[in-house]
Amino acid sequence: MRDAAVYAMPVQSLLTENRARRIGMLCVAAAAMLFASKGLFGKALYQRGVGFELLVAVRSVMAMPLFLWVGLRSGPRAPALSGDDEAQTPAVAPPPPVPPRARAVAAAVIAGVTCYYLGALVDFWALTMIDASVERVLLFSYPAMVVMIDSVRRRQAPERRVVAALAVTYIGIFFAMGGVDLFELRANLLGAGLTLIAALTTAFYFLIGERYTRELGSTRFAAIGMCSAAVVLAVHFTVFRSFSEIAALDVHDWLLLGILAIFCMFVPGLLQAEGVRRVGAQRGAIGSTVGPVTTIVLAAIFLNERLNAWQLLGSAMIVCSILVLSIGKTERSPATTSARSS
Repeated sequence: MRDAAVYAMPVQSLLTENRARRIGMLCVAAAAMLFASKGLFGKALYQRGVGFELLVAVRSVMAMPLFLWVGLRSGPRAPALSGDDEAQTPAVAPPPPVPPRARAVAAAVIAGVTCYYLGALVDFWALTMIDASVERVLLFSYPAMVVMIDSVRRRQAPERRVVAALAVTYIGIFFAMGGVDLFELRANLLGAGLTLIAALTTAFYFLIGERYTRELGSTRFAAIGMCSAAVVLAVHFTVFRSFSEIAALDVHDWLLLGILAIFCMFVPGLLQAEGVRRVGAQRGAIGSTVGPVTTIVLAAIFLNERLNAWQLLGSAMIVCSILVLSIGKTERSPATTSARSS
């Protein structure tokens, strides 16, 4: 009986890891879908005369108290004890939690300012020039950037299944764009370039998050990053814009900005951080490619943007590659085997 229990332990451990990966992929996918809906609300606010700098700044400042709240509540937890350990351990107060290293906090600040200040500004600027569906598809070039940067950093090629999933995903994204129109590409060159800059900042956020969410906890990492970006955005708005723009906002504007802050920034920010902690940067980046599908569908329904047979085929390919990645067998990943601290 004892031998059977010993042999069963690796199987149980593998099942636990696979379950953690599936939950992580679901978190990343849900975050991507919520992030994807921001284009619709952004376009609606642009039509009402709200500028992109005002939108980004107010959205971040409104979400900041929520991130502060979850950041203060989260922290490292003591490991759970088994029944035998509890019986043998004297009833003493647990040791105080170890404060995070300054380096980890600085990394979260850099990740947040890079992605949610610089990246958000150029991304919403791009939305004033190109369609929401095209913006989302271009933004999701960042999985390739994640793979390339991570491979250079680790000095090893990515696993073959990740490369195959990326290939299927990007073929699907190409089809989801509906083909290549050179005239339209030249007309939207600036918007496309800005979106690619935003994609690069997202790749850096994923890679930094993969390393430091295990030390800070996913919620605290997201809280530090988002709050840092909100502070920088507030300073940016104070320097470059006028507070008369805020006074001109009406109730409808504030409602749309509140939705953007809570459901397109706060909730997906936490889900994304938790998902990356569980599955790692490469798998998390691929899982997030459900975002373009969401944007294409929502933009077709609410913004009357194109949704043809090629886009439907591309959307199906993207979803299938994500499902294969999330439910298939995966190799052991440090991101899924680390101690949970959030």
